[in-house]
Amino acid sequence: MRRFLLLAMLAVSACRREAKPARKPAALVWHSIGSWSGRGNAQTESFEIGYEPCRVLWEARNESAPGAGELVVTLHSAVSGRDLALVVDHRGAGRDVAYLHVDPHYSYMTIESKNVDWSLTVEEGDAFPAAK
Repeated sequence: MRRFLLLAMLAVSACRREAKPARKPAALVWHSIGSWSGRGNAQTESFEIGYEPCRVLWEARNESAPGAGELVVTLHSAVSGRDLALVVDHRGAGRDVAYLHVDPHYSYMTIESKNVDWSLTVEEGDAFPAAK
């Protein structure tokens, strides 16, 4: 009887699987939705912001006179035209990243610029990029 119990215990322990360590989340991969640059006021074409995280990389440079530069960027609904978010409100030269927290929309941006060259890139993040 002891021999049977010992064999049964060995059989059960041999069938047990070791717990796999938790899979680490994939790194966020950013892909460009669109890029624009210029000097003075402008409006971008419409683009779609989805459910993924979204960010705007922006830069204001070549300020014509110290302290005279200004960059204001606003995100609008392409359907209704209403303001969705103030993306950038910056004086002088500089660069930064602005993160957008809005519901999915077809959108466009208006750029109001004085005395600076500007550039914008809108990117969406993907936590689970397609396997290659």
